[in-house]
Amino acid sequence: MIEQIDLRDLGVISQATLPIGPGFTAITGETGAGKTMVVTGLGLLLGQRADSGAVRSGAEQASVSGVWLVDDDGAVAERVRDAGGEVEPIGGGRAELYLGRSLSAEGRSRATVGGRTAPAGVLADLADQLVVVHGQADQLRLRSAAAQRDALDRFGGTAVAEARAVYVEAFETWRRVAGELETLVAERDERAQEAERLREALAAIEQVDPQPGEDAELTRRAERLANAEELRIAAATAHEALSGEDDRTDVTALLAEARRALERTASDEQLAAFATVLEEIGYRVADVAAELSGYLADLDEGGPHELAAVEDRRAQLNGLVRAHGSVDAAIDMLQTGSARLVELDDDGDRLERLRVEVDTAARALDAAAATLTATRSEAAGRLAEAVTAELHELALPDARLVVAVEPAPQTTAGRDEVTLLLAPHPGAQPRSVAKGASGGELSRVMLAIEVVIAGVDPVPTFVFDEVDAGIGGAAAIEVGRRLARLADRSQVIAVTHLAQVAAFANNHLTVVKSSDGSVTASSVRSLEGADREAEMARLLSGMTDSEAALVHARELIELGEKA
Repeated sequence: MIEQIDLRDLGVISQATLPIGPGFTAITGETGAGKTMVVTGLGLLLGQRADSGAVRSGAEQASVSGVWLVDDDGAVAERVRDAGGEVEPIGGGRAELYLGRSLSAEGRSRATVGGRTAPAGVLADLADQLVVVHGQADQLRLRSAAAQRDALDRFGGTAVAEARAVYVEAFETWRRVAGELETLVAERDERAQEAERLREALAAIEQVDPQPGEDAELTRRAERLANAEELRIAAATAHEALSGEDDRTDVTALLAEARRALERTASDEQLAAFATVLEEIGYRVADVAAELSGYLADLDEGGPHELAAVEDRRAQLNGLVRAHGSVDAAIDMLQTGSARLVELDDDGDRLERLRVEVDTAARALDAAAATLTATRSEAAGRLAEAVTAELHELALPDARLVVAVEPAPQTTAGRDEVTLLLAPHPGAQPRSVAKGASGGELSRVMLAIEVVIAGVDPVPTFVFDEVDAGIGGAAAIEVGRRLARLADRSQVIAVTHLAQVAAFANNHLTVVKSSDGSVTASSVRSLEGADREAEMARLLSGMTDSEAALVHARELIELGEKA
């Protein structure tokens, strides 16, 4: 529930505070005074698009703030906390929520939720749970098939909501598997060609049978074989120098002789240490000589034939490199490609499985659609009966509403087209409200629907912007009476130009226009007693001091108080 709204420099309103509170609040005022700015300001608080043209001429920015009364542990408070804001507990499980929106003349917008800056989208999220706004544009939307279906679904309550949820789930399942089948069938030839190409590629890799790191090892081996003679001479010369047949040139023998000479003087620790070092060197020289011998033997085993075999193997691997980028990539292809080939080769079985899944999903969708249609049809009868009764109370005593549920192309909302049909008098053929209802009739149909739906799906606050368009007299009185009754369950705010409607409000606000000769500004006043009677007289006759109008105004106020 809205407790208060503050407006500053919005349109023609320089500064205004609107104390709202529970029940039915009527907002009146002269044409051009800025009544619609109240709805505009509320729209800003509900996350609607900000238009810099709404900033009052000469002002740098416009601002609007509001205080809502919400449940301390409800969904609204939870969303506020998710956005980083807070609500102010006031006891009894209730809390105050502060919302704000500012708009600069340059078009920059800033929103606050629970004392913290937040995206305007958070305001829009909260709007669905705080307020339902109805203006003349909403009456036009009621002409759309989607809006009429949504109205029926809201009235249908939990039963329709559950049936619709089951249908949506079945529809998404069917669409997913049907899409997979369609894609598989459309790409079958392409997938078969891919499988053939993949099979050939895998066969070529398997024939070569590459090993990790094999290409690098073959490169080293090829370089050794290509330079075998030069390597043989170097290794043989080094080997002969380390282990020649002549003891005088045998490095190992010379090292041994030096070591023995030093060992004869073992009493000297320094010479003994030298002897130990020479011993280790001797062992290492012997090892190198042996390794050189093995290296020479290995070179002797290779030859032109082995070099040719190495080059042939390298040529095979290079073929894989050209095809896949590297030997490692070719090896990886054996794993990933094999898995993909299994998937592609399974197309036949997969097609059959998908066809079975599509048939199963289609049957489930048919059943869900039938249940949704039946549930809507049952709700349609009850909605038509309840709205018709409301229309009789809204000065349409002979009118009858028909809610038709007919087959329609399949969508995510079902297979139903919902049409509201109005027969304004007995014997008249019911015609769609989208085509046959006048503005006044459409206003009353919309109000009747909201009154009926509010009984099963309560909304905290309703805002009606000139819901009384196109009506007057007795019809206007009944509209006011119905708004008052709706206010028994929800907070109601109505911007109106009819005294017959305003008479039923327990809180009457008026937008007052003043001018200093060059600047026009508006403010908001709360009306009681004689001030209210004068405003009601102005609404009735255009004059605030007409005795006849004042008498009529008092009669209307008394009527409203008795309602």
